[in-house]
Amino acid sequence: MLFNSFNFLLFFPFVTILYFAIPHRFRYFWLLIASYFFYMSWNPKYALLLASSTIITYLSGILIDFSNKNSNENKRNFQRKLWVFLSFSSNLSILFFFKYFDFAISNINFVFAHIGIKLLNPSFDILLPIGISFYTFQALSYTMDIYRGEIAAEKNIAKYALFVSFFPQLVAGPIERSKNLLNQMTERHYFDYDRVKNGLLLMLWGYFEKLVIADRLALIVNEVFANTDKYTGFQIAVPMILFAFQIYCDFAGYSNISRGAGQVMGFKLMENFRQPYFAVSIQDFWRRWHISLSAWFRDYLYIPLGGNRRSKARKYINVFITFVISGLWHGAAWNFFIWGALHGTYQIIGQITKPFKDKICQTFKINQNTKLYQAGKIIMTFILVDFAWLFFRAQDGEFITIIKKLFAKFNYAVLFHGRLVGKEFKDDLYLGIFFIVILMIINGFQNKNPNKPIREIIARQNIFVRWTFYYGAIFIILIFGIYDQAYKARDFIYFQF
Repeated sequence: MLFNSFNFLLFFPFVTILYFAIPHRFRYFWLLIASYFFYMSWNPKYALLLASSTIITYLSGILIDFSNKNSNENKRNFQRKLWVFLSFSSNLSILFFFKYFDFAISNINFVFAHIGIKLLNPSFDILLPIGISFYTFQALSYTMDIYRGEIAAEKNIAKYALFVSFFPQLVAGPIERSKNLLNQMTERHYFDYDRVKNGLLLMLWGYFEKLVIADRLALIVNEVFANTDKYTGFQIAVPMILFAFQIYCDFAGYSNISRGAGQVMGFKLMENFRQPYFAVSIQDFWRRWHISLSAWFRDYLYIPLGGNRRSKARKYINVFITFVISGLWHGAAWNFFIWGALHGTYQIIGQITKPFKDKICQTFKINQNTKLYQAGKIIMTFILVDFAWLFFRAQDGEFITIIKKLFAKFNYAVLFHGRLVGKEFKDDLYLGIFFIVILMIINGFQNKNPNKPIREIIARQNIFVRWTFYYGAIFIILIFGIYDQAYKARDFIYFQF
């Protein structure tokens, strides 16, 4: 059930109204039923995997808690590590089988074919269960938090199952921590008009990002990437830039709808995006982009590898490993490996060259705090990020062809004679650019005023201004939103991960 589908527009109000209508002690049961119904709307079989991950990590938490009571320190440590190992190995094995099995087999066949050994491909196709990477990581973080002593094991399996399956953030995050979300499952949430209004406004902004910007830009991006033989130079460079905004608005749109839906019911989900295209470095970009995943890899991979506590060489290796695995988390393909490796390389080069850049600025008395200097850093960071997006978007090694076509011929005439895109996409291009400008103006304001959400500022205006904005925003989404035939909802990009 997609957030941008008609079914969800019926499902969400029904679930929310009944949530506030029933007694408090039954509410988390109701949300658990609703969450599994939401997930099973894609494929009922998926629920078995979700339940399996839930039961494995629930039992591991109970066993780790029980092991903590062992008076023998050696046995206690051994048992705790054993349960963590079994929890991680079983969950990651399930994830590997459904997400990486075909990729591994195809690469093994490729290697053996070059030495004259022929292997058989598996005789069955594996369908990737939606959201498996997200809820698996969320469940595993619970296991690790108990092992580290940061939380106690949850004894109520229904409450824990809701934590893993909570429908607003189940299939595409944010990847929540047990310290933030688990306790909220049984908190008493009252209907609060201002909170509900702010939550609905956040959802409205998410729908604007997805339907008006992301899906409109997708028309142009998909056309060019599907027919790269017909385009060159600026005709590829511009769609590459548009894809940066498409994927941002698509994923941030989902996250904002998710957070808004949770807020309506009284749940506070973590912020997943913080104006990433105003980042002044690659490191800063990853503090702003997919924050929940970045924090997961930092806390559960980078730091356990040694983080920055070792030598500089080891630190750079840890950074590179973390980003490569982050890239493969997004998909079982070499283009995702390259995308992650490229971001890791960006970070390493940035850290190595920082003393030299600072020395140059000091020598030539360049003030790094000026707006012009900061703007230059923002532009350079965006260029690096946008180039990396090429590997994220391209498939089956076609990025080599695209790069060749990109630098083959820059015909400036296409910028002024309407030949940048086909005639059928001309209006979409102009509208897309217009709405990107609006997006960046709003993002720029939020970047300068992070503690003043625009929706809260609007909510404090007089009734005429408020309702003019509400109806205007809904009107823009309905008129300028992109829909398939019969208003069929379009998938979110991160659903494939």
